[in-house]
Amino acid sequence: MIEAGQPAPDFTLQDQHGKPVTLSKLKGTPVVLYFYPKDDTPGCTKEACAFRDARAEYEKAGAKVLGVSPDTVASHEKFVRKYELPFTLLADTEKTVCESYGVWQEKNMYGKKSMGVVRTTFVIDGKGIVRKVFPRVKVDGHSDKVLEALKGDHAS
Repeated sequence: MIEAGQPAPDFTLQDQHGKPVTLSKLKGTPVVLYFYPKDDTPGCTKEACAFRDARAEYEKAGAKVLGVSPDTVASHEKFVRKYELPFTLLADTEKTVCESYGVWQEKNMYGKKSMGVVRTTFVIDGKGIVRKVFPRVKVDGHSDKVLEALKGDHAS
């Protein structure tokens, strides 16, 4: 997994409108890059809505929120519309970005092993350096912790 202090691996993925988004083109802006398993599931919806509800705080911090999952552009578009999400969701259907960030891992649910996205958030500064990593995110209170990291000395 990518660690704090490392450059964030660059990528280009399609957003919920089918438009390409390239991480390196966002230099100069702090980025909250959060990986989540699946659109419109209970934990992922709760996490997305927490980021949505804190929109003003993220804007005040000057940060851009990007959500990444292996779902399709069409799935993201429905998810954004259903919950009025004010940020960008990126479709990593090939899981290449999930793999480059180290969040595509073996998971064990009730004794059944499968590959999937381990819910993880990376706070990336305006120079493209990962400043904080939140591995194996617990959804409750997570958005607040991310905001605290953004307001810290390292996010600018």
